[in-house]
Amino acid sequence: MSSRITGDINVVMADDHEIFRDGFRLTLSKNPDIHLVGEAANGQELIALVEELKPHVVITDIKMPKMDGIEATRILSARYPQMGIIGLSMFDEDDLIIDMLEAGAKGYLLKNADKAEVIEAIKTVYEEEVYYCRQTSSKLVQLIAKSKFNPHGKMRAEFGEKEIEIIQLICQEYTNKEIAEKLYLSVRTVEGYRLKIQEKMQVKNTVGLVVYAIQHNLFDPNKV
Repeated sequence: MSSRITGDINVVMADDHEIFRDGFRLTLSKNPDIHLVGEAANGQELIALVEELKPHVVITDIKMPKMDGIEATRILSARYPQMGIIGLSMFDEDDLIIDMLEAGAKGYLLKNADKAEVIEAIKTVYEEEVYYCRQTSSKLVQLIAKSKFNPHGKMRAEFGEKEIEIIQLICQEYTNKEIAEKLYLSVRTVEGYRLKIQEKMQVKNTVGLVVYAIQHNLFDPNKV
């Protein structure tokens, strides 16, 4: 876990569509802790802006002219390894998201993510943790788990028998209520287990939990 104290977070964003940048600026303007300090229309402009402004977090479209988000991320993550970079993607760009993560991004969002998720993603990568978009498909989850992107390295938490049982059911998309019924537990107990599991894995949501479970052989999607 990061020891950073959350304060004001300076953000630079890059997207070649001015209308999208306008909407993004409006989204961030309503949050007093997050400041959009610069905007770029391509990867080259983004690198120049980051050099000048040294933001805490960068949010960049993956597909852009002159230099795409993947190449810009590769350069920026080498120069500023602690900087939180978030890739912005369309829903059908799974391979590009993988490339982005392998290039050094600490998270990704689909372009239709809501305001609350955008804020959560920014705060997560600012804390030097990984953010997986909530709308991630099971296909993309498996691609991430099998890719070179492994933010946890060989670190593996210890889980009890009941926790492993719950992890496997979560990975099979059972709801808390369904897990509670299946294991003869209360919904509140299952919620408590889920929070404790995510804390041990150092992940923020179900997508992160499933990626971790596959990478650490706690769940095999091919055996379901």
